[in-house]
Amino acid sequence: MKHIVISLLFFASVCTSQEFFVAPSGSDVNAGTKEQPFASLERAAAAVRAYKKSDTRAKNITVWIRGGRYDLLREFSLKAEDSGEKDCTVEYKAFTGETVRVTGGAYLFPEHFTHVAAAGTGAGTLERIPPAARPHVLSYDLKAHGFTDYGRHDQIGHGLSVSPAPMEVFIDGRAMTLARYPNTGFIPIGTVIDPGSVPRIKDYSNRGGTFEYTDTRHARWAKAADVWLQGTFKAGYADDKILVERIDTVKKLVKLAFPHLYGIGSGENFQHYVALNLLEELDEAGEYYIDRASGVLYLYPPHDIATSEIAISLLESPIISLVNASNVTISGITVENGRGIGIYIEGGSGNTIAGCTVRNVGTSGMFMGQGARQLTKGIAIDEDYAGEPVSGQVGNLQGQLYNNTAWDRNGGRNHRIISCDVYNTGAGGIYLSGGSKKELNAGKSIVENCRVHDYNRRVKFLWSGINVDGCGNIVRHNEIFNSDYQGIYVHGNEHLFEYNYVHNVAENSNDVSGWYTGRDPSDRGNIIRYNYFENIGRPDRKWTMGVYFDDAACDALVEGNIFYKAGSYGSVYSNAGQDLTVRNNIFIESSGPALQLKSMWWDFASDPGNWKYYFEENGIYRKRLTTSVDIKRAPYAKKYPLLRNWLDKTPDGKTYYGMYPERNVFENNVLFKCEETIRMVGEHAKFDIRSNLIVHTDPGFVDYGKKNFALKDGSVVYRQLPGFKPIPFGSIGLYKDDYRKKIISR
Repeated sequence: MKHIVISLLFFASVCTSQEFFVAPSGSDVNAGTKEQPFASLERAAAAVRAYKKSDTRAKNITVWIRGGRYDLLREFSLKAEDSGEKDCTVEYKAFTGETVRVTGGAYLFPEHFTHVAAAGTGAGTLERIPPAARPHVLSYDLKAHGFTDYGRHDQIGHGLSVSPAPMEVFIDGRAMTLARYPNTGFIPIGTVIDPGSVPRIKDYSNRGGTFEYTDTRHARWAKAADVWLQGTFKAGYADDKILVERIDTVKKLVKLAFPHLYGIGSGENFQHYVALNLLEELDEAGEYYIDRASGVLYLYPPHDIATSEIAISLLESPIISLVNASNVTISGITVENGRGIGIYIEGGSGNTIAGCTVRNVGTSGMFMGQGARQLTKGIAIDEDYAGEPVSGQVGNLQGQLYNNTAWDRNGGRNHRIISCDVYNTGAGGIYLSGGSKKELNAGKSIVENCRVHDYNRRVKFLWSGINVDGCGNIVRHNEIFNSDYQGIYVHGNEHLFEYNYVHNVAENSNDVSGWYTGRDPSDRGNIIRYNYFENIGRPDRKWTMGVYFDDAACDALVEGNIFYKAGSYGSVYSNAGQDLTVRNNIFIESSGPALQLKSMWWDFASDPGNWKYYFEENGIYRKRLTTSVDIKRAPYAKKYPLLRNWLDKTPDGKTYYGMYPERNVFENNVLFKCEETIRMVGEHAKFDIRSNLIVHTDPGFVDYGKKNFALKDGSVVYRQLPGFKPIPFGSIGLYKDDYRKKIISR
């Protein structure tokens, strides 16, 4: 009888199979078979739900999506009732060998474009277009063809909500450029007449700044409406996009309509901007401009578009969303041309996004967990900010997290984003979340083998190739590149970052890095190992870093990484951190120190008011370490006993234990051709420096000239640092699998 029971249990766990088919040529009144496919994903999801109710056995259900384009008028949403089971999933899968595209846009007929130089174009409009461009520029009457929602331009940037993009234009899968000046590079900010109000110091008088312009081209825009400047107006990390109120061509002044968080500054090589949304600057192939009053699109085509696919973005909600769904797989499809998020995941467990491409969306490519709706108007900081969780939107997520660093965003658990390509996004590539920072429960969600690049088309600093928060998530074997700002941005605890290739980021900004965490000493236990950081920042930028522990970030392991030309201010940099271990890394040709630690609180010694902002009543550290979490109670007191006294006064009765860097270790590292090796700044800067090898001749790389930085077996490193462990350089980055058939070699 025992054997019979075991057999019955075995057969009960075996999944049955069911297939449905969807095709652009199908019909939703069809049966959903291969011969009679449905036409829409929504109809297929309804069939899956009905089938699950009719047959209670465990089952694998596959929705085969035939090749072609599926243009959505509303998001494709899967919820709890659409879930699979733990061992028997529901999968929405591109049919083998066919290209499936799910879009949030509509398409324009090439034959409906006309040349602006043709008869009928208003003289005033024609005169606004640069003369050399007039023979090339085409127009399309969007309003006449039924398109009337062009979206709107908003102030977006550091400390602000991420709103859906206005209508954008894509040709043959490539994002076109909103008409701008200059076409490359930036305009330096001239002498500041009035920095405007400064919300960062709680000046909410909402006064836009005024400054002298440095390029006479501004005079051309004096009569243009809806002109926006985008750049870094004060701090090199704080991007913003601000409406121009007026341009004074006599005094050569620009007056902005809204304030920037930090006010306006000039004189630094990162205090600069570009001008956007100007028909007057429609002068380069690939640029466009939409006249919202007339409903006309003006386009300088990148090539002959007679046979091109020309898309405009419409959908502001996520193109695909999974909310409280579990055990659902989406594989092999391309998601594109929306104004908001590409793929959104909230709650649930065990979902997989595999082998997908997300591109040409207005905010984040893939976004896990809730965003935040800001309730206060304008720019508000610290306790002046008020917001609430919101589904399907990014909003002011960073403002909400700043005020509650342990906010559980309901990212779910055990989700997998595997072998996906994410690029040409407006506000970051992939946002990974899951688990509870407050309770220290691991989310165990993973981003792996993904290629993420060109992810800051609209919003910059805080929106990285991969962002992560929560607890216990994994980022591994990814390639992240092509950004002026951050590569990886981290909140939370016990995350693992390994085998990632991060390169060519932090290129046109300041105080940014390849990997970043900061301003919360309770973000502990993160591991950064076996990663390759290459070409991070530029030597002419003051503060760029490879791995950046900002403002007392604590307790992390940096082990087995290779840093090549990574940062001008420290390949590894810490602002007053504790419990940092930097071990068994190779630093190559650093343009600044390989390691720098700054005891930042002692820079503030002449102004104890700064200490109050951080440490004393209502200070951000006291709020984060006693309210968001409680470092003197479980689970933090047990898990992190070295953190318990962080807010306690030292015997001098004035300072706090958290002000003193301690228990930091820099050991068994190799420093090759680093003009500066280690820099300690401030009276109390402290790192235990031991057993490191500093060399200026090739220590035995496999091929230094071709940047193969694996060490040969006979390397001098193994003789002079007996404890040095080989770094698996050849395993770093992307790998081939069933979804990623080809790897672009570095």
